[in-house]
Amino acid sequence: MSNDSERDKVGEQGFAVLPRVVSPEIVDQISDAILQPASHRSRAGVRHAMHLAPVRRIAACSKLMALAGDMLGPKAFPFRATIFDKSSDANWLVVWHQDTALPLRHRLDMPGWGPWSKKEGVSYAHAPAEVLSRVLALRIHLDDSTADNGPLRVLPGTHKLGVLDDDRIHQLSEQVAAVECLVPRGGVLALRPLLVHSSSKSRSEVPRRVLHIEYAASDSIVKPLELEVV
Repeated sequence: MSNDSERDKVGEQGFAVLPRVVSPEIVDQISDAILQPASHRSRAGVRHAMHLAPVRRIAACSKLMALAGDMLGPKAFPFRATIFDKSSDANWLVVWHQDTALPLRHRLDMPGWGPWSKKEGVSYAHAPAEVLSRVLALRIHLDDSTADNGPLRVLPGTHKLGVLDDDRIHQLSEQVAAVECLVPRGGVLALRPLLVHSSSKSRSEVPRRVLHIEYAASDSIVKPLELEVV
């Protein structure tokens, strides 16, 4: 990450909170972009947000590329972006889980991959742990994430355990002390996809909007399947 201690924290704990990474001006640009009709948004946000020019620009900006490169290596690149827009009008909870599905250009029968699904015309497959260990999410907070507006909660260190079934995840949720990731507006939460995480419903009128961008170590981590940029 920005220094050895943050990089080590992501390696050991599976996450790190980095305050004041993105300027207020950039946060405003992203906020404006998700309100446009062309963003194809739902009440909860935008699933495939890399088609938005401001999102592509921020995903490729020097600060975020440096953060991703520090953790994944010099060939790191953004391949997926999602906008989450939690508010009193679009309020939800997410149970404890891992992020294991990746968007792919080709559907092939490969050991360790699957089951497959389609989301808004894009093929997805659940990936093996060795591939997911080479993916990093950088979550840009467009609003302050507080204890009241449904922040992300994580189980530190669980990203080291591989791909887990539902029973094991439930067991860990009762054994590992959860941490709430409270991130200020313009801050970034770096997150490994295999880290077990969840979020509760918001108890506040303050929205919690997040631009979630995923980076891969290189464009060859899933060949011959090939990642789809969404």
